[in-house]
This record gives sequence, structure tokens and C-alpha cells, in this order.
Amino acid sequence: MRILAIGDVVGKPGRRAVAALLPALRAELRIDAVIANGENAAAGRGLTGKTAAELFAAGVDVITSGNHIWDQSEIVSHLEGDARIVRPANYPEGVPGRGMTSLPGLTVINLMGRTFMYEIDDPFRTADRLLSEAPDDRPIVVDMHGEATSEKTAMGWHLDGRVAAVLGTHTHVPTADQRVLPQGTAFVCDLGMCGTRDSIIGVEVAPVLRKFLTGMPAKFTVADNGGPVTFNAVLVDIDDTTRRARSIERVDREWEPHGE
Repeated sequence: MRILAIGDVVGKPGRRAVAALLPALRAELRIDAVIANGENAAAGRGLTGKTAAELFAAGVDVITSGNHIWDQSEIVSHLEGDARIVRPANYPEGVPGRGMTSLPGLTVINLMGRTFMYEIDDPFRTADRLLSEAPDDRPIVVDMHGEATSEKTAMGWHLDGRVAAVLGTHTHVPTADQRVLPQGTAFVCDLGMCGTRDSIIGVEVAPVLRKFLTGMPAKFTVADNGGPVTFNAVLVDIDDTTRRARSIERVDREWEPHGE
């Protein structure tokens, strides 16, 4: 089984890049399933039914998320009703939605780190619990949404040999540490993003600079300047018998929106 996992999709430029590139990539790379982190898909903060539908129409099979999943209140009903959208499983009991979903041939788990993030439930023990509940006849891919590289790396080692892949999201910066760990779990600290290249992690440069220079509050807006859009992802090849990874490789592209 060949899984493409796409980094955080940032606003309209990111959604358009996914729609433009993914259909050809599915054929070129012989992809069986696509996972995309969509927590920044709606104007850079959160996810809506409409933006989720755009990603599904482009060929995404599962949308994962993170700390911004609650920023658009309308998503709550979709979290309850659409099994293709997941939120971090280690939010406390009673929170809307699900943190694990199963497709034909694949289970996806969404977790969120706590270092420099919200003090929610322990993602490590949550992962242990979910693995005891997950179907045992299909590979498991984990989106570990977190700030700290150490925490995401720790999750990779914690789950090595028990899942097919642990793939980090959240920073919007792709890392070059992709590898298969000794017991067969593919790992990368961060997938990166699908967003405007000439930006600061997908948002306009000027307000971010003002905040760093002055310490004053600033409104951040998705960068949509008509320039190149970065598309960051990884391809994980999973052995159908062992349900462990055979390889992981980066799939990084740039999309030019001119004339679209």
C-alpha cells in the first residue's frame, strides 16, 4: 500500500495547489490513499465543510487536524458526522469528533503534542489505548501534530514496530529526517505545508515582522500573492503482509498559479 501524506494545507493557495497537483501525483506515484492535514485550510485557521469538500474532491481520503480544528465553529457537526475528518485523539473525553478512523485497508490516528502546546491528555498513553482498539488487519498511520521535534521523535520511537508510520505536522517547515525506524515504522518530524512560498509559514510577511519588531498584536492573513505555492508531502510504501513500512520519501513540489 502506498500512502501520500500532505503537510498542513494553508488557506486558498494551499487548497488550489492540492487540487492542481494531487490527481497527477496519484497516478504518477501509484498512490492508494491520501492523508492531508487540513486544520489551516479555511483562511489559515480551522476547517469548514466547504473547504473539507474541496480537499475530498481533489482526491484526499482523510483530513487530520490539530490545535486550530476548533477555530471555525461550523466544523463541529462535520466532526460528528464525517468519519473522514479526525481531530487529535488526546483531547479530553466528551469533546466532539473522533481521533481515529478506519478506511478499507487503512487506519488513521491523529494525536497532538503538549510541549509548547495545549495541556491536554497524554498523547503517548492515548496512542497505547487506541492501538488496543484499532482493527488488527490493516496498517496504521499516525499524524503527530506538535511543536517540539523531540516530542514528535519520541512518539516515533514509542510506536516503532506497532504502526506503519508516525508523521509530524504543525510547524509548516519540512524536515529532512525521513527514515524507517528499526522495527519498521516510517517517521518524519514534519511534513511541511501546502501554502504560498514567499510568506512566513503561509501567512503575509509584514504583520509577522511587525509583531516580532514591536511586540504588538497583529492580525495574520494567509499570503495569496500570486506567486509559487509550496506543496510538501511524503510517500510511504507499506508492506501488505507485515503492515510495516518499506520506505519513506519526500514528495516536494512547487505550483505556479499564474493563469489559474
